[in-house]
Amino acid sequence: MMSLVGNAAEAAASTAWQAPSGYRQIPIWPGSAPDMAGVPQPPERVEVTKAPDVVAGRPYTGVYDVTAPTMTIFPAKGHNTGAAMIVFPGGGFQMLAIDLEGTEICDWMTSKGMTCVLLKYHVPNSDDHYDRHCNCHVTPKVRRALQDAQRTIRLVRSRAQELKIDPHKIGVIGFSAGGYLVAETSNVFAAAYKPVDAIDRVSSRPDFAIAAYPGHIWRGNGWDMDPSLHVTGQTPPTFIVQAWDDKVDGIRQSLIYAHALENAGVPAEVHLFAKGGHAFGLRQTRHPITGWPTLVENWLKEIAIL
Repeated sequence: MMSLVGNAAEAAASTAWQAPSGYRQIPIWPGSAPDMAGVPQPPERVEVTKAPDVVAGRPYTGVYDVTAPTMTIFPAKGHNTGAAMIVFPGGGFQMLAIDLEGTEICDWMTSKGMTCVLLKYHVPNSDDHYDRHCNCHVTPKVRRALQDAQRTIRLVRSRAQELKIDPHKIGVIGFSAGGYLVAETSNVFAAAYKPVDAIDRVSSRPDFAIAAYPGHIWRGNGWDMDPSLHVTGQTPPTFIVQAWDDKVDGIRQSLIYAHALENAGVPAEVHLFAKGGHAFGLRQTRHPITGWPTLVENWLKEIAIL
């Protein structure tokens, strides 16, 4: 029996996403993640897209059925600015575009002297940001991705000295569904889970935030915003970028959030480009939106992060 269990574990590990050579994935929870008792846990799997599902002529890697969330730390290259960025890949809470909106982002950030932390968060195979693997008539829906995001921010801040970063210069960047996690962590400071250790006494509020083509913020009725997002003066300075022709999430996501930021007096910078579509990441296209990373770098200097 033990050998069968061992073989099953090895098989599951072989199908899971592996960090690039030289980097190590670190579990973010001691033991299993919260609220997982009785939840089906299929093995994690990785798929590489095929044409026509490509970006800038290249495929990307999707990670599915993540139930054991991890963070991978990419140290700053060259001069260490002391700033850190936690990356939330997108994928509609169905999968994670782990290279397009993950490792490629870390390669950019670390080249600018920032420590980058890539979060592989729960994707619970549901059609929204909640886990439907529950009896929702009895227990509330579980916001597993938010739990993972809050925990990761706390972990990074608690290890600031070890990681050689400033605990007051920890930001978040997210894409599509990950952009929604940016909005959640920027506004939901109460823990979305019961504390598991002393690390959960550390603040989960990011010091700055970047949302790229965010989704799930607009609730689909007029200009209604997700009621769980209470934007206040405590919301961190925020950068938003999206394409006007985004057919997946649409610019109303960014416009509604930007309006809430303005009403709350939160410093923000918003860029809406005519063309670019959705899920472009950092990959080069013929559209001017390709230059958005330079705009981010300038903004980080403006707010004294870089």
